[in-house]
Amino acid sequence: MAFSSGGDGGHNNVNATINIVPLVDVMLVLLIIFMVTAPLMAHKVKVDLPQANLDERPDTAPPVPPLTVAITSNGNLYLNDQPVTMDLLDSTLAVEAQKTPQPAVNVRGDATTPYRIVNEVVTLAQQKGMRKVGFVSAREKN
Repeated sequence: MAFSSGGDGGHNNVNATINIVPLVDVMLVLLIIFMVTAPLMAHKVKVDLPQANLDERPDTAPPVPPLTVAITSNGNLYLNDQPVTMDLLDSTLAVEAQKTPQPAVNVRGDATTPYRIVNEVVTLAQQKGMRKVGFVSAREKN
């Protein structure tokens, strides 16, 4: 970069010096950053990871189909598309809770079903010992 001194009465003297102070400042800052981060990059935590033994896998049972409890807007209950009463649902859930592996319970309620009825079914399933209780909903189509 060339600068003219401008004070020599019209002589075209060019000042060709470079100001290296900002360059040295930037280089010192970069040097300090690298000096601080270099030991952190080299420091590693030694962790002994467990080895997986694929030969000793426990026998996996076939997946258990879930129980689907459908509730209509007028309060009718259906267990796997078969009409049931609350007492029959109670006894069925008590039997299914004792099985290993335990099936999941999917509760499917109509859009206009009162929440009170859905809450009764979910509470009943939890009281009988069912660990996996979920809700089934329909996805909106745009």
